[in-house]
Amino acid sequence: MAITGNTGKTGAKDAVAAILGAEFFTWKNEKSYNSDIGIPLTILHCKNAWSNPLFWIKNIIEGLVLVLFPHDYPKWLILEVGADKPNDIGKFAKWLRPDVVIVTRIGETPVHVEFFSSRDELIKEKAKLVLALKTGGVLVLNADDPDVLAMKEIPKLAKIVTYGFSPDSSLRASNYHATYNEGIAFKIDYLGNIIPVRLTGVVGRQNVYSALAAFADGVALGFNFVSMLESINRFERPAGRLKLVFGRNGSSILDDTYNSSPAALDLAIESASDLETPGRRIAVLGDMLELGKHTDSAHRAIGQKIPHYFSLLFTVGQRAGGFVRGAVDAHMDPSKIVSFSDSVSAGEHLKNFLEHGDLVLVKGSQGMRMERVVERIMAKPEDKGKLLARQDEEWLKR
Repeated sequence: MAITGNTGKTGAKDAVAAILGAEFFTWKNEKSYNSDIGIPLTILHCKNAWSNPLFWIKNIIEGLVLVLFPHDYPKWLILEVGADKPNDIGKFAKWLRPDVVIVTRIGETPVHVEFFSSRDELIKEKAKLVLALKTGGVLVLNADDPDVLAMKEIPKLAKIVTYGFSPDSSLRASNYHATYNEGIAFKIDYLGNIIPVRLTGVVGRQNVYSALAAFADGVALGFNFVSMLESINRFERPAGRLKLVFGRNGSSILDDTYNSSPAALDLAIESASDLETPGRRIAVLGDMLELGKHTDSAHRAIGQKIPHYFSLLFTVGQRAGGFVRGAVDAHMDPSKIVSFSDSVSAGEHLKNFLEHGDLVLVKGSQGMRMERVVERIMAKPEDKGKLLARQDEEWLKR
């Protein structure tokens, strides 16, 4: 099984693994290792050795043992497949023949578009995974993204299942609401049946989409909703993906620091607006990377939305100046905006700035290390190892 898209891949992968893993022996990519290194490592069930040559030798030996000798191999491989540059997916499509392909979301200004000649070229690259689908396989598509939904025309023989809030979705979500204490709740309409779903500890429609992708895959494979709901409720959502964290001085943090893109940031802003708060609404936004020629326009477009949702804006990084320009264009008071060059400085400033009842959205691209902001403003920094993204030894060295 292979999953691609420009946002929501990792969440969908983990949700799918939670459902399939309850019934079958499965392997999935570690974290979001979805490249030409991460995917082979997943197939061989080896860990990333980073810069340690001895561990790479160990991986090679373990891979050879797996290939040459009898072994217990999983029933399902759940592979997240990314595309940073042209032919990243094409080279896998030459030999990868998935039984199931899931496409999550592209978005108006996709992340990783920097090295493609156009947005259309990036979409074509993603579609190569659909072309690789086995004849008679299952294609799961996000019906709320027109470019993703258009991919249903690609395979000649496939079982197609769609998901989203769209009335035409095979699995349609509705009645979404979010609270601090209960997380998110929504209903799924499938073949005339209404199924209530509740996910604790997270907010945001992105988490709805991840669950919907997993449910759509499950019904295509013959799972019943009762067992899928039990599995998804036991599933621990990944760190840094629209998770609620208690903040200093009685504040609340919406931690979406794993990565960022225009589409994902739009969803995060919408998710923050779903939560009521007695205090201030604060956006702490780092650079969105890998947008190429769209960098300034994408940051400005998001910035123009900020005054409608937040009373204060803190930015991190040079590109994030586009957020500032957009927010000022939309008549945000410049005195309500503070900019920093790095995430540590922003976090240190916010430490004693937060007040009881404040709601703080923290988000930025992976390279901006925005989890360092959350570390400094969370109520219990001693819990960072289990609550925050990028807490393994290799990341902490960077």
